[in-house]
Amino acid sequence: MADGTRFILPESAIPTSWYNIVADLPSPPPPPLHPGRLDPVGPGDLAPLFPMAIIMQEVSNERYIPIPEEVLEVYKLWRPTPLYRAHRLEKALELPKGVRIFYKYEGTSPAGSHKPNTAVPQAYYAKQEGVERLATETGAGQWGSALSFAGSIFDIDVKVYMVKISFAQKPYRRAMMETWGAQCVASPSLDTNAGRAILAADPDSTGSLGIAISEAVEDAATREDTKYALGSVLNHVLLHQTVVGQEAVAQMEMADAYPDVVVGCVGGGSNFAGITFPFIQEKLTKGRKTRIVAVEPAACPTLTRGVYAYDYGDTAKMAPIVKMHTLGHSFMPAGIHAGGLRYHGMAPLVSLLYDQGIIEAEAVKQRAAFESAVLFARTEGILPAPEPSHAIRVTIEEALRAKEAGEDKTILFNLCGHGHFDLVAYDKYLAGDLPDYEHPQSEIDAALSGLPSVAE
Repeated sequence: MADGTRFILPESAIPTSWYNIVADLPSPPPPPLHPGRLDPVGPGDLAPLFPMAIIMQEVSNERYIPIPEEVLEVYKLWRPTPLYRAHRLEKALELPKGVRIFYKYEGTSPAGSHKPNTAVPQAYYAKQEGVERLATETGAGQWGSALSFAGSIFDIDVKVYMVKISFAQKPYRRAMMETWGAQCVASPSLDTNAGRAILAADPDSTGSLGIAISEAVEDAATREDTKYALGSVLNHVLLHQTVVGQEAVAQMEMADAYPDVVVGCVGGGSNFAGITFPFIQEKLTKGRKTRIVAVEPAACPTLTRGVYAYDYGDTAKMAPIVKMHTLGHSFMPAGIHAGGLRYHGMAPLVSLLYDQGIIEAEAVKQRAAFESAVLFARTEGILPAPEPSHAIRVTIEEALRAKEAGEDKTILFNLCGHGHFDLVAYDKYLAGDLPDYEHPQSEIDAALSGLPSVAE
């Protein structure tokens, strides 16, 4: 059995197609609905927001969608990304030989996360259709950074609405976006009707992804030269991320191993889908028994405490209504440092998989995530972003349970980005000044009371 530490694929092994899990689902996903008419949306309804190529990918049932050569050329800047065996972490946990931990590391991209996997094709398709400008939202700033990078590659202007709490916590993310030529403003902002309305009602609003999405959607819908780009949740975004899992399947073969458990953090669902969907394909089509575990923050427990229902994707009710696990579009998450996980809803495809029992879900508190992140940094040497630190926590717990039970177990997780821009959070944790949040059920119930009435 291979016992190496790093497993690197040649450049020629970059996947040449994205994998579309819709083709292998036991039942088709419920259709998105128009926010005004409450009937299924068609390509014409989405045309003001997205390039037509993106719309066709969003509704596609094809199992594999070819990656354009121009996109592959940009991917070659950092893909394939490495897969590591976490020998030093295993040693620190005193794991027996039969309990092994692997991680796929996406922090080698120019933006430091998995997000360019979809930012690059989205910018490419926009450029192909003559789009001059893209508007988007960002939580922690990783998506905004990735789209800014992609915009610079394809010479497209980018406007980023960054959730205000993260804008304050992570100023160097803004500087990174501006270095690539993008404009970044704190959301809610005075630049849109949606932002002005929020600020009029709550001048001290710390913002949310739902609010930032409203601003970006309004921006795109009201300008002829602009389209909207989304970093998570929708089918085409999850599709683009499957290059991660496809590479990981091949790298696990190099390691002469196959995961018993695959773990990924979840906010909107993009990095989780990227690492897990190719393994779920093998579970659905080849009878593999791999457990798939989605890990979310206890402060934004969409899967573990939300409901599976149709809801608006944004606070201002401008985006399509989708069936997803949701805490309610008016839910205001606490200001945790895992800004990329602070979204009220979950990707419809991830929600469907959870509803059908194909995947599991766990929630982790902030301090526990950072405790595991520090242990990982001190053993494996990589400073993880707060988001994948949630996955690290559950990976460690899975390994220790296997150790106690005397079981052999191989665990794979996605380290979807580095934490070099999150040192304020690490500083607070190390100083003992990082709080935990757990919302009372009354707050969740209040937000859920505003779900749209949709006949199913």
